[in-house]
Amino acid sequence: MTGLSTYTCRALGSTALVATTSGEALATARFELVKGLRELDLACSRFREDSELAALNRSGGEPVQVGGLLCDALEAALEAARTTGGLVDPTVGGALRGIGYDRTFSRLAGRDPGSVPVRLQPAGRWQGIELDRHSRSVRLPPDVELDLGATAKAFGADVIAARIARRAGGGVLVSLGGDIATAGELPEGGWPVQVSDDHRSAPGRGPAVGISSRGLATSSTVARRWRTAVGDMHHIVDPRTGAPVVSRWRTVSVAAPNCLEANTAATAALVLSGEAPGWLESRALPSRLVRHDGSVVVVCGWPADQAWPVPEQKVA
Repeated sequence: MTGLSTYTCRALGSTALVATTSGEALATARFELVKGLRELDLACSRFREDSELAALNRSGGEPVQVGGLLCDALEAALEAARTTGGLVDPTVGGALRGIGYDRTFSRLAGRDPGSVPVRLQPAGRWQGIELDRHSRSVRLPPDVELDLGATAKAFGADVIAARIARRAGGGVLVSLGGDIATAGELPEGGWPVQVSDDHRSAPGRGPAVGISSRGLATSSTVARRWRTAVGDMHHIVDPRTGAPVVSRWRTVSVAAPNCLEANTAATAALVLSGEAPGWLESRALPSRLVRHDGSVVVVCGWPADQAWPVPEQKVA
């Protein structure tokens, strides 16, 4: 990223990156990124026994008082469910566990496929969650397990980017596993972002765009996959069936006013499959949808694929 200062680290089972338009702001940006990632993990991880979310999932239908960050993240997840009619649903924790995603992906990928049981468990119980914003009290329906994977990283990227911009000034971009939020001033020509199926792709292995929106996210059925005795699975679940989505698209990228909205729409589009272009068009969300053969459909002014000078360090 020529002319920009960047810092990258591993976090949340993925790659986190912060970029600033001012070199003087990078130290503050790095501190706030690491701090924000730790807070997000302790609040929202399904795989940490000591996380607030894990404690909530063990509550057995009893009300639990939660911290401000988990309360905000859960409120964001419920809003995503409302705006998508339940296509993006925080109650898919049991469904993901049912198809074998019961531990971090690095541990899951090394398991013997024959030892991974599969039991489909539809979700769709998000409307039964009771959240009292004033007291920060949450009660889950009995036997419901939350997973905030479809929204928490995007929500966290928005929060961290805004915090860095307030405290360091200038322009800032935060990418959490390819979920991108920006705040403050824009660099000339926008933020150069590479779009690919997998955030780990090498620079130049995908088209790039200059973004001026505050959020951009890519959802894909390609990157997080594992094998079971009954076949391959991936982490994008259709809440209506409890099974991994079978979509016309392998990847959907969406630009939106914030990262949370972008990631919510990208995930919903994979679930919607053939209906996705019209759904995205009706919401005026510039989007890029990639079929399994690699052919591309763009809507709402997403630019045609173009080459981009290889940056010094990739962003997404």
